[in-house]
Amino acid sequence: MTQSEHEAIIAQSDTFLLPLYKRAKLALVGGEGAWLHAADGRRLLDATAGIAVNALGYGDAEVVAAIQQAATGLLHTSNLYYTASVAELAQRLVDLTPWASKAFFCNSGTEAIEASLKFARRYTYNQRPEQQTGFVAFNDAFHGRSMGALSVTSREAYRTPFNPLIPGVRFINLECDQATLEATIDASVAAVIVEPIQGEGGIRPISPEFAQALRRRCDQVDALLIFDEIQCGMGRTGDVWAHQALGVNPDIMALAKPLGGGLPIGAVLVNERAAKALNYGDHGTTFGGNPFICSVANVVLQKVTHPTMLDHVRSVGAELGAGLRDLGERFDVISAVRGRGLMWGVEFQGPTAAHITEAAFDQGLLLVGSGADVVRVIPPLVIGHNDVEQLITRLGDAISQVVS
Repeated sequence: MTQSEHEAIIAQSDTFLLPLYKRAKLALVGGEGAWLHAADGRRLLDATAGIAVNALGYGDAEVVAAIQQAATGLLHTSNLYYTASVAELAQRLVDLTPWASKAFFCNSGTEAIEASLKFARRYTYNQRPEQQTGFVAFNDAFHGRSMGALSVTSREAYRTPFNPLIPGVRFINLECDQATLEATIDASVAAVIVEPIQGEGGIRPISPEFAQALRRRCDQVDALLIFDEIQCGMGRTGDVWAHQALGVNPDIMALAKPLGGGLPIGAVLVNERAAKALNYGDHGTTFGGNPFICSVANVVLQKVTHPTMLDHVRSVGAELGAGLRDLGERFDVISAVRGRGLMWGVEFQGPTAAHITEAAFDQGLLLVGSGADVVRVIPPLVIGHNDVEQLITRLGDAISQVVS
């Protein structure tokens, strides 16, 4: 394609799409591995992975083959009937998650959160109708944009235009003290929802000690613990699930982003006590978990959770973390580097995340912010060692461009 065709795509989009996203002036047409191709001929290194969706990068041969094969079979049947790929995916997820008993499929991360909140409400309704309906969430958390998910997302700029939201939601800080936990998580709380590693909130992992304190307090008041692993799960940290490093199991876990390999699917896993609270008709979805998407997701899940892939994530993730820390030594404007596996946040003082991501764009590197001051580095899990070297070089050049 040509520069004029590139500009035409952008102009057409700006004319007919609602202006709900601040898009880079970039029209993408293809890619391979961790690299993307623009309509104007540019080749860019992707450190966003479609916001942690494209775990296997672009053009994975097995995923393409799975899509082609699935397209020759049933695309949709509704959830009124059984299909093999849906059953297989449910079993795979449960087998990968020793505490889980059952799975539910939907279409996205925010739908998985909505289902998780409803499932928790259903559980406590069975125990104490209308007495235990509140939720506890965390400052800087992000769980989605629909009304329920937004209710447990803390950022006021997201919430205010859509008030009133679900009542009875309380926000506290990560790593707060025991007294705060006891005062906040009381007998009126149906569930506590937390990301093992906050994504939009600055790549902030919770500590094992804090996770264990949450688990204990939830058990004391018979509230459910919900983990949001939509961004940090499925191999992103070098473990199958991010919470494995915490020594704590939730009652409910929400999944989405990488599960479909770029196609839309969400999932919720529940333990036995949560599963027993649910009955026919308590929740549903027309499109969620159709045989087409589950056929593809089976291939994606098998690949991203394979021991070889997890070893690769740990290896290149360690290299990426070391490179980012080296940048922290070189540049005073970097105040913190934190993360695990292939999920990292670089916090800046002075330049904003937008300054850095715009400069990185000039260097042929795609990055995304995580709050005002943190740049998120979440490349495809298939990124290679040479690609990591390129990433660090280009990010360093971008920082130099901003601070010069």
